Amino acid sequence: MNNISKPELLAPAGDVERLHAAVEYGADAVYLGSDCFGMRTAAASFGGDELKKACDYAHSKGVKVYLTCNTVPRNDELEALPAFLEYASGSGVDAFIVTDIGVMLLAKKHAPNVEIHISTQAGITNYAAARAFYEMGAKRIVTAREISLDEIAEIRAKTPKELEIESFVHGAMCVSFSGRCLLSNYMTGRDSNRGDCAQPCRWRYALLEEKRPDEYFPVEQDNTGTYIMNSRDMCLIEHIAKLTEAGINSFKIEGRAKSAYYTAVSVNAYRCALDGYEASGFATDYKPDKWILDEVKKASNRQYCTGFYFSTPMDDAQIFYNGGYVREWDVAAIAEKWENGVLYASQRNRFFEGDKLEIMIKGVEPIKVTVKNLKNSDGELIENAPHPMMKLSFDCPVKIPEGSYLRMQRKNGVIL
Repeated sequence: MNNISKPELLAPAGDVERLHAAVEYGADAVYLGSDCFGMRTAAASFGGDELKKACDYAHSKGVKVYLTCNTVPRNDELEALPAFLEYASGSGVDAFIVTDIGVMLLAKKHAPNVEIHISTQAGITNYAAARAFYEMGAKRIVTAREISLDEIAEIRAKTPKELEIESFVHGAMCVSFSGRCLLSNYMTGRDSNRGDCAQPCRWRYALLEEKRPDEYFPVEQDNTGTYIMNSRDMCLIEHIAKLTEAGINSFKIEGRAKSAYYTAVSVNAYRCALDGYEASGFATDYKPDKWILDEVKKASNRQYCTGFYFSTPMDDAQIFYNGGYVREWDVAAIAEKWENGVLYASQRNRFFEGDKLEIMIKGVEPIKVTVKNLKNSDGELIENAPHPMMKLSFDCPVKIPEGSYLRMQRKNGVIL
């Protein structure tokens, strides 16, 4: 066996439902935001008593909680920061994720028992910066998404072993240097540093000539594309051995604003991959089973690439033909209980008697079932389940855990 420790799996938790999905499907730690100082306005769902409840729940499952405090606050915001840090510390958070040096120093003063993790927003691309943050009291740095695996390995080699390294391994990327883009601010007035980015990089663009206001000229990479700033998503699940050998201590999944299903699928896939890697004796040539690799394609994505890890992404990091997601699977229902060969569930999307569904179960390959004897909550046979959240049941010979996702493949692989 190699002298390697299994990395932490760090998952996004945008609200209570997504927190439960992350924890139940195998995250070692979660990162979330409260109602201020975190860069996700739409996903700041843990204000007031909710933050303590989230920490208590996660800790009861052996999962750590990292709180995002990664905005760059203005003068008029600083007065509220000490009380916020003390409140978060009292709620039980295990670490603050910070960008601003002033926030870092205030955190050390007002919440001295809480670890400090330096956000990817700080743009750490070299070992000198990593060392400097460590000497100021940081326990962990989150590397910039724009550096290679070789550069991460060099940071690891030239920093104290006590400094932990966290890196993004899955999810959306930014066409700009992460977090530094002001396009949304200029075009919509929505501040990307406050987590309110309108993502204009995903929009379709054309040229407009001053004297011809009604005539648009396409901006084309080829005959299919005008999405000139639209980046692919990152996916490193095939390369976890190389990432671990480079010295990454924590694998971070992006997506606090994404669905609970996305959280469950991505966490489950990486959990299975990491457990398989450990079971292999941390083999240098380890590759996850094909069904694990297939799992990450069953949540919405913008097609995958490996970001900057192995080369500068000049050829395969942009999508020129569409600004949306590839979505080939829908959640049909969520399992509520299994009893005597019958599965009881709550509907999420319409499906029919005779449809073939796939059931995602934590830690194992999905199973396939055909819907037979579909019934409503009154026990009456029905041809389909048309109503959102309706209670239903059908025959299922395999025992299914509560909370498992039942999904169905879209016909013709529709792209939204």
